[in-house]
Amino acid sequence: MNTKSVTVIGLGPMGQAMADAYLDSGYEVTVWNRTAGRADRLVARGARRARTVEAALTANGLVVLSLTDYDAMYAILEQAPSAALAGRTVANLTSDTPERARQAAAWLAERGAVQITGGVQVPPPGIGKPGATTYYSGPESAIEAHRSALEVLTDIDHLGEDPGLAALFYQIGMDMFWTGILSYVHAQAVAEANGISAERFLPNAVKTMDFRYFLEFYAPRIAAGNHEGDVDRLAMGVASMEHVLHTVEASGVDGSLPAAVLDVFRRGVAAGHGQDSLTSLIEVLRR
Repeated sequence: MNTKSVTVIGLGPMGQAMADAYLDSGYEVTVWNRTAGRADRLVARGARRARTVEAALTANGLVVLSLTDYDAMYAILEQAPSAALAGRTVANLTSDTPERARQAAAWLAERGAVQITGGVQVPPPGIGKPGATTYYSGPESAIEAHRSALEVLTDIDHLGEDPGLAALFYQIGMDMFWTGILSYVHAQAVAEANGISAERFLPNAVKTMDFRYFLEFYAPRIAAGNHEGDVDRLAMGVASMEHVLHTVEASGVDGSLPAAVLDVFRRGVAAGHGQDSLTSLIEVLRR
């Protein structure tokens, strides 16, 4: 097999960007998608269209999956005989839970394939660009064997052998990302309700969303189990969020998001952490 060859299965925006990056780097690229027409542009660029999943799998030693979830992965891969997976390395860049990533790795191993779990840390336009990174976990030998091909897409952050680690770090990141981005959208709704445009609010939003100082301050304290309220106190957070909620409601904007934050803060105070740092909420959030 051509050492500069790869199969890409799943041609949504991310899969398209990945196939483009491989074509730009001189790879022979075989593509397959449930909606065959999505491959047309890539075929026009020189990609090879696989007519079946089996043909896509057997075309190359490295198979990159970019799918919605692992249900989609099983639905696609089960269309091919198990033998089609034998000897393949599957870079599974599909989002799902850590446990499902481990189950998929075992399922692929039963069919003679090796899974490298991946969690891409950039949107499609970032693929192939400097500074882009993907979390990977799984056998180091498999990653090293395909390092040059994987690095066409992004830099590699190998977290360890456990196939669930990349999915875990990815989902933790998504927890922060979606919550943070929603908070920005919500704040902009309040801003616009008060006549402040997105352009005017932008520099303030960027500055406010830069949490680096706080993360670097809190992380060693959390690691040490130190939730001392010498810098911030949860009771102060309750008062602050009450002010936020009143401002939001007075602006005619839905207050469910700040109300949810306020509810967690109040639960922390009720648990006896009113004079502790907000990091004490870790104890409250654990089940």
